[in-house]
Amino acid sequence: MNLKEESALICGASDGIGKAIAKAFIEHGACVTLLARNEEKLRAICNELGDKAKFLVADFNDPQGVQSVVAQHLSDNQNFDILINNTGGPTPGMLLDAEITDFEMALRMHLHCSHLLVQLLVPKMKLKGHGRIINIISTSIRQPIEGIGVSNTTRGAMASWAKTLSNELGPYGITVNNILPGSIETKRLNSLMESKAIKTNKTFDQIQAESIETIPLRRIGSPEDMANAALFLASEKASYITGVSLPVDGGRLQCI
Repeated sequence: MNLKEESALICGASDGIGKAIAKAFIEHGACVTLLARNEEKLRAICNELGDKAKFLVADFNDPQGVQSVVAQHLSDNQNFDILINNTGGPTPGMLLDAEITDFEMALRMHLHCSHLLVQLLVPKMKLKGHGRIINIISTSIRQPIEGIGVSNTTRGAMASWAKTLSNELGPYGITVNNILPGSIETKRLNSLMESKAIKTNKTFDQIQAESIETIPLRRIGSPEDMANAALFLASEKASYITGVSLPVDGGRLQCI
């Protein structure tokens, strides 16, 4: 899959899934711009990835700040063919215990930032007649996950937003798809497992083993598994695929 001469804006790229996607895209010829809030991490990653990687610093809890930083970058004649919407999950907890402020923050970081970025990038995608928008969401849009009520709710909103957008942008050659990670080896997953271990008086290894038993492929996924899915959806091989939500979960989802 060749992404030569393609340019990608990758959100939440200072670690985990976002970083793996950036690396895979560069390996297949793309230039990438990483967007996250930790400048030190971003600088280190760009040094690691080489001269095809740049970075922008912004906090996804401040959508207008994200918009301003990216708008300035675009004014310097930078175009993006690919947008990867990706950021950390909302605070875990039971839905009934959630505060309104929890929902507001989650929507700012996910839906609001994604929408503002699409509004910035789509005009030039339309002129080119080509574009890829890929949202990293969660399998919880199909099967809610216990203990992350705000996340389940927010991801569902993102999925409906993306499907609507795919219908609007399809005539312009722009595809919009979601990737639904299951259990992927990230700091977020480890944190959730550690929390569950404490609550159930079990060890981390026990919780991890129990999780693996629910996955038909019998392993935790890697960020590289996610990157491979993103690579495909960003490529010309996926030019007739839009409006889909692709699980990358080792078969864990029990719905068709």
